[in-house]
Amino acid sequence: MSNKLNVLFLCGWYPSKVLPTNGDFIQRHAEAVSLNHNVTVIHIITDKESKQNIRYASEVVNGIETQIAYIKETKNPIKKVYLFIKAFFLLIDKVGTFDVVHLNELFPFGVFSLYLKGGYKTPFIISEHSTNYLNASNNKINFFEKIISKIIIRNAFAICPVSNYLSLSMQKMGLEGNYVTVPNVIDTQLFTSKKKENSFLKLVHVSSLKDDHKNIKGMLRVAKLLSEKLQYFEWNFIGNNGNQYIDFINKLDIKNAKISFLEHINHSEIVRELQNATICISFSNYETFGIVIPEAIASGTPVISTDTGISSSFKESNFCKVIPIKSEQLLFESILNHKTIFADLDFQKMNTFIKQKFSKEIISNEFSSLYYKSLKR
Repeated sequence: MSNKLNVLFLCGWYPSKVLPTNGDFIQRHAEAVSLNHNVTVIHIITDKESKQNIRYASEVVNGIETQIAYIKETKNPIKKVYLFIKAFFLLIDKVGTFDVVHLNELFPFGVFSLYLKGGYKTPFIISEHSTNYLNASNNKINFFEKIISKIIIRNAFAICPVSNYLSLSMQKMGLEGNYVTVPNVIDTQLFTSKKKENSFLKLVHVSSLKDDHKNIKGMLRVAKLLSEKLQYFEWNFIGNNGNQYIDFINKLDIKNAKISFLEHINHSEIVRELQNATICISFSNYETFGIVIPEAIASGTPVISTDTGISSSFKESNFCKVIPIKSEQLLFESILNHKTIFADLDFQKMNTFIKQKFSKEIISNEFSSLYYKSLKR
């Protein structure tokens, strides 16, 4: 079977006027799938500014037919559920025919996938990105959610976590199903390598900068250790202004270094930061994927990362040093020894490696195979 399908992306997260970058990784999945199929996205989100109970927006974004329902904010949980259900049915009426459903966010939107499978006889697969299913995360799912999630997964043709790390975590929770890891998309035409000209060590970290998740204070303590060994280095933290860390940095009294915090920047600026860095650091306590890791590698910059998310799949590579979670001493030693650890890197091969695993074409083909198999079931 190789005909073009009509694929319905049912999304709990997706970029909208309320949250313009929320779920942009799902948008990249949708754009990848659209290389081979017709894709329609439906998304429902609460809008604090909405005066109407339900307001609709329909537009074509990057070739994707995008249907979004904005729900008026309410503190009444029963009314909220009612409005979401009503919006879902109205959106489905606008969509037209579809061959397969691609669910993004297992719970609660998976309930809608169950309905479509029962009422429309439409098979569905699930892409999952949520940290809720990681043991290290503080966002635990409750008993009711776990029961419903088991039912949803049992009825899905396949569940596709974005990393083996997330897949194993979900299975350890008792969420049994047909697991097929399909990673996030990396734009290897945007993230390209270039010759480095740094005369000193330049480190970069890109994230939300939330300490419980990304262990920012752990990295700052390592910066203090580095300052006692090196004459000079720079470390850019990209994600917000870092005001919450000012007192902590002052107490550390870091010398011989420039520690900078940059607000959220666009992708083209992130490319330049990654290309110009000596090493990209990911010191997270947990990750489902960690998209900056393959983006850095595609940009020709080696990575030192904790054993989380996608980095767990790069342990055998010579461009990603994987260390235990919270291991500040090993991070410090790895940075000091980076010239030995990352000797003789071929920047073009690094980009090619990412392209062969995470490009739009590769991801599109992986999802296509699952769609076709689900229709033959």
